[in-house]
Amino acid sequence: MSQKTWGGRFTGSTDSRVEAFTESITVDKRLFRHDIVGSQAHARMLAEVGLITADEANKIATALDEIGTDIEEGKMEFTISLEDIHTHIEKALIGKLGDTGRKLHTGRSRNDQVITDLKLWVRDAIDELDGLLLDLQKAFVESAEREHNVIIPGYTHLQRAQPVLAAHYFLAYVEKFQRDRERLRDCRTRVNILPLGAAALAGTSLPINRESVREKLGFDSVARNSLDVSSDRDFALEFVFCLSVIATHLSGWAEEWVIWSTTEFNFLDLPDAFCTGSSIMPHKKNPDVLELTRGKAGRVIGALQHLFVLVKGLPLAYNRDLQEDKTAIFDSMDTVGGCLAVAAPLVRQTKLRREVIAARLDAGFLDATTLMEALIARGVPMRSAHEAVGNLVRACEERKCRLRDLPNSLFEAVAPSHGATVKASLGVENAIDAFKSYGSTAPTEVAKRLDEWKQKLEL
Repeated sequence: MSQKTWGGRFTGSTDSRVEAFTESITVDKRLFRHDIVGSQAHARMLAEVGLITADEANKIATALDEIGTDIEEGKMEFTISLEDIHTHIEKALIGKLGDTGRKLHTGRSRNDQVITDLKLWVRDAIDELDGLLLDLQKAFVESAEREHNVIIPGYTHLQRAQPVLAAHYFLAYVEKFQRDRERLRDCRTRVNILPLGAAALAGTSLPINRESVREKLGFDSVARNSLDVSSDRDFALEFVFCLSVIATHLSGWAEEWVIWSTTEFNFLDLPDAFCTGSSIMPHKKNPDVLELTRGKAGRVIGALQHLFVLVKGLPLAYNRDLQEDKTAIFDSMDTVGGCLAVAAPLVRQTKLRREVIAARLDAGFLDATTLMEALIARGVPMRSAHEAVGNLVRACEERKCRLRDLPNSLFEAVAPSHGATVKASLGVENAIDAFKSYGSTAPTEVAKRLDEWKQKLEL
């Protein structure tokens, strides 16, 4: 018999150049465990409906375990003539069991087999990512607790804006990564729909039991339309989109910390173990992990574009183009997983340079908005208060002083009978204490959020 799973219809051998061009074993061999699990469930179902015997199903399941062990131990020789991991495993099974092995593929196609394996892999990847994101959230919460009483400047347009508690800053990233986890969780619901049983595109005339396979493999439901599911890669697009958002969040964080670790900012003390030096400049301490995290986001975003272009013009049912989905999916997962693996320990080991930050908190008029709101609270219309504080800031720039260094008369001119009171609102500590709104950097609000996250993340 032909080594090809489709060889019966052909009279000649495949051109070696075509074998090299069409093979996917170099990419999809990492699916071997999922292919084995899916095949074992399929074999058990075939026995349940009487298409093979229980003894044959047991022999197939045992032989598949042995093949999995051989692959793990590097004993299987991969060859492009067998195209993909599915054919390698089936060929090895037939080598062990003969005709019994040839019965495994009853009632299924490589089309539904491939997508089932890929969904099983993506499902495991989502669970792994959730664990990595959880650990990163915990690292940020631990930093928030450690630095809870530190005030730092908050920025818009990279210009000093208002003071915030460091804990509030760290918890902002916890929120971002929580949304990432929720997106992945939602994506998992569409991943967890069983394709197996769709066969090539139209289903099968054999009396298979898809519900049995669903239960064995832990899928939530069974795909309702065989024509749709045989070509569906929506779940792959959604998965890589989720990865792209995670990569974007990581990139923004990395960019911020690259800037904050410069001599010009000097806010952060990065751990030596996560930095590198220069081959020519002995004084350098380069934030390479952060820079690579920022750079690798481009690969993941590019992979999403790859998938969109791959599927944008395909007619229904399987097309060989879809073989090209795995490079994008696997590389995106490897890239984001690698970034997350180094992010959590980096966050845990990075410390704020408290003295440097505190020494410069008076720069940049971080309390200007607080002054404006103090005027508003005393009856000054918002736009009038905004203009008045702007004029005071200009006076400070001319005199090279802080707002609170201005003479009392200037505050009385803006808020008659309240000048001393509104002036007393100045200073970053007073500004922090003045915040009241839900979700703000008010110390009581931040303390609540910190307690909530510690409870939610079981810290």
